[in-house]
Amino acid sequence: MTWTLEVEQSLIPGGPMIQRFRADNGLRLLLLRDASAPIAVYQTWFGVGSRHEHPGATGMAHLFEHLMFGRTRTLPPGELDRLIERVGGETNAATWLDWTYYTTSVPAAELELVARIESDRMHQLVLDDDALSSEREVVAAERMERVDDDVDGLLAEKLLATAFEHHPYHWPTIGWMDDIRGAAKDEVERFYRTYYAPNNATVVIVGDVDPDDTLAMLTRHYGQLPPSELPPSELAPEPVQTGERRVEVQRPVPADRALIGYKTPAQGHADWAVLELVSTLLNGGPSSRLYRQLVVDRELASSIDGSVMPTAEPGLYELSLSMMRDVPAEEALAVIDREVARLSAEPPPPAELAKAKSCVETDFWSALVSLEGKAEALGHYQTALGDFRALLATAERLESVTADDVTRAAATYLSPERRTVAIARPREEA
Repeated sequence: MTWTLEVEQSLIPGGPMIQRFRADNGLRLLLLRDASAPIAVYQTWFGVGSRHEHPGATGMAHLFEHLMFGRTRTLPPGELDRLIERVGGETNAATWLDWTYYTTSVPAAELELVARIESDRMHQLVLDDDALSSEREVVAAERMERVDDDVDGLLAEKLLATAFEHHPYHWPTIGWMDDIRGAAKDEVERFYRTYYAPNNATVVIVGDVDPDDTLAMLTRHYGQLPPSELPPSELAPEPVQTGERRVEVQRPVPADRALIGYKTPAQGHADWAVLELVSTLLNGGPSSRLYRQLVVDRELASSIDGSVMPTAEPGLYELSLSMMRDVPAEEALAVIDREVARLSAEPPPPAELAKAKSCVETDFWSALVSLEGKAEALGHYQTALGDFRALLATAERLESVTADDVTRAAATYLSPERRTVAIARPREEA
């Protein structure tokens, strides 16, 4: 197994270098040496999320988030967690629309243990009937708790399913219930052999490590793993939305709850950073425009929150509202339309924009303080956007946003015909 150094780049001028290597079996490595403490974070990012699934087999990537903690050919059930706990480490995983990742924090001296575990479950996971049946039921119960019996989870699912009619962002990461319970063993095995392979993975290591020793260690554990044949990316394009879409449900809530999604570009688009500023101006805390109008001055809502989805494909700017009792969500929508129209016509004053920019940049860099934060940011940008250096490009774009950019983006992306609204109404008494 041979390695090629592809890129060296620091996060900040004069800072430690991030090195990106590529092995001849396709495995990528992002390595950032940080000797501030004798610990290391080891993450494995796979280029597979719910958008890589297909109708009838949704929820597969999330199912593997559970299966990958099970038995391998060398590790009995539960042994993975026991080994990590024994050395004082912590391990977890996450699945989303564009990726799946597995993360472990350990003393730096125990890094090879993680490499052995990760290479093992990448190539030697045991997918027997008992394990599959058990984890299907665990995921089904999770879906009941987090979606079917949870208003916020249900609205999030309804919003994406209504906003995206053709693109695979249409279905939820956890999957539809029928697909979860009906996941066939041959389909599960095929999914594993296709996507859990070195040429679809990026290992991210941040901590007190030696680059040469790390490359030798990974060669020992991944050198014999063959690449898979990845299917071509053939995503159904989402047609341009030309009118507002709405979906409503009745649930046992005391007042209307609403989730609003405006169609926005992918995170790699230059306007994504501008929309981060737009979001902060509109809903970034108690002094933001919509919070003042809806929560403080008019007392129409008890809370409002929002964010721009950091997606590989065009996604949504989401606004979440909890209305006051007996106040319909439509009153909030009217206020939102007025504030968006004002922002689309009048550039924000310099002081307001400077404050919003300071908040966004503070949040951006604060997320990179910890070893885990650095690893997660590097893994996300490499996997979702194809290059970890997009992280630095985003920082530069945030810094360069102007008031005119904000006005243009608000006018371009936040029109009512580009949005989808999901509302939960209080259930009517029988």
